[in-house]
Amino acid sequence: MNTASDAPLLRLRDVVKVYDTGEIPFTALRGIDLDVRTGEFVGIIGKSGSGKTTLINMITGIDHPTSGEVMIDGTPVHQLNENQLARWRGRTIGVVFQFFQLLPTLTILENVILPMDFCAMYSPRERVERAMDLLEQVELADQAHKLPAALSGGQQQRAAIARALANDPPILAADEPTGNLDSKTADAVFGLFERLVEQHKTIIMVTHDNDLASRVRRALHVVDGEIAEEHVHRPRHGA
Repeated sequence: MNTASDAPLLRLRDVVKVYDTGEIPFTALRGIDLDVRTGEFVGIIGKSGSGKTTLINMITGIDHPTSGEVMIDGTPVHQLNENQLARWRGRTIGVVFQFFQLLPTLTILENVILPMDFCAMYSPRERVERAMDLLEQVELADQAHKLPAALSGGQQQRAAIARALANDPPILAADEPTGNLDSKTADAVFGLFERLVEQHKTIIMVTHDNDLASRVRRALHVVDGEIAEEHVHRPRHGA
């Protein structure tokens, strides 16, 4: 048992991504090696075009590596086809985007229930109860029956996080989750992530916000498709 728990939840080995953009191929990732363990809060930082979003897309299976391996909880993600990926992602990784991507014609409650429907998890009654519990956690239970357009940006992002947690995935992957929010709202969303890590969720977050990057436990700086440096921040006890 200890051996399994000591093994990385997420492992990338020599991941390369090359985009065929015409005459000159563009290499977005150049031999990335990365291990992430259960309960880590990892920030991926870099300038626009550095490869940070491509890297998180490898982890979520939104994109495939040109070469190399992506192993998550023992699953070779790089070998899955699109149908397998959709099912695997629905159960394993909750994805949070910068622009929320809530379905506009569904209520907030229905948006959170949707991943449970898709993966056939929980009974219909349990889905509603679980969705309401998640909305309670993100302080949106009173907004459950509203459409996304009736909510502020910060509320929509919190709803998107509740949706990402619907199937209780071990990993949350967030691509610039605070990039469209004001600083106060961004801080609230980041605080929610910190509470999730305390509950043993593993979070991988792309950000260009240096202040937020300084608060994650582990920060990876991506430069020209490579992890150029890594900083590990010690927990601030009593902070």
